[in-house]
Amino acid sequence: MYQLGVSRDFIAQHYLVGGDFGPENLRHSHPYRLEVRLSGKRLDRHGYLVDITQVEETLDYMLGRFGDRCLNDLEEFSGLNPSLEHFCRIVWEHLQDRLDLKATRLEVRMWENANAWAAYDGG
Repeated sequence: MYQLGVSRDFIAQHYLVGGDFGPENLRHSHPYRLEVRLSGKRLDRHGYLVDITQVEETLDYMLGRFGDRCLNDLEEFSGLNPSLEHFCRIVWEHLQDRLDLKATRLEVRMWENANAWAAYDGG
């Protein structure tokens, strides 16, 4: 199985809703680290699993959407607690819609600090 990863760092804000989460109920920032992992059994005619430039451009587009923003204010999070888990799924859906993945598996892993991460792979 071939694997390819691309990562990006960015800052975004949110506040948790629907429970008593202490300071997390107040608007605050996280220094997110986003890692996209792609895997598959076949390479294309150029020897690539995916076009890494397309992945990078898509990530840059998404960081323009989410970076330096309050997640609670974005349509994707309407009616949702903007948890790290929901954020991973939303990023995964954006990537799935914008990348030509064919028989490639996609996983999104995101850290909200140096010690805590969540992942989503669509499975």
